[in-house]
Amino acid sequence: MSSDDAATPAPTRPTVCVYCASNLGDDPSWAESAAEVGKGLAERGWDMVYGGGKEGLMGVVADNAMAHGASVLGIITRQLIDREIAHDGIDELVVVENMTARKRMMAEHADAFLTLPGGIGTMEEFFETLTAGYLSLHDEPHGLLNLGGFYAPLIEFLELTVARGLAKPRLLEVLHVHGEPEPLLDVVLGPRTT
Repeated sequence: MSSDDAATPAPTRPTVCVYCASNLGDDPSWAESAAEVGKGLAERGWDMVYGGGKEGLMGVVADNAMAHGASVLGIITRQLIDREIAHDGIDELVVVENMTARKRMMAEHADAFLTLPGGIGTMEEFFETLTAGYLSLHDEPHGLLNLGGFYAPLIEFLELTVARGLAKPRLLEVLHVHGEPEPLLDVVLGPRTT
């Protein structure tokens, strides 16, 4: 068979890794914004990879991404299948042995990163990815959704590390921050395609 006869691989859509809580939290706007993020990433022609949970903000963003045409890949550890309630309705759920493998696999599938409200697990993922971007170990864009000023203390801390000479200004250049989903998606993922 000549190379002209070889099957051309189907184009793949870019994939955004979404970090967020496996709980809903105390602010209803967080779930509303998670739904906007899921819908918005799908309408921009992106697929999604995330932590594989069915509950909380994780479930909201995944369900809305799928409802609007995105393919969703979840990566979860065996220990978290029951705690985060693994999402059995997504396109693919991969079970890994530990958090290190989970984070690595999510990052390997990502062409961009988004962080929504979350707790210490979300922060662990956020900082690992942000650090890699800061150190030029990857060049994928990273967005932080600062809903209602939720991440204001974190942003202040990052600015302080730069102001006090503990980090270079590049730290603030590799992170895109916005208080609303749509403008953040426009910067990180680009304009809507549908």
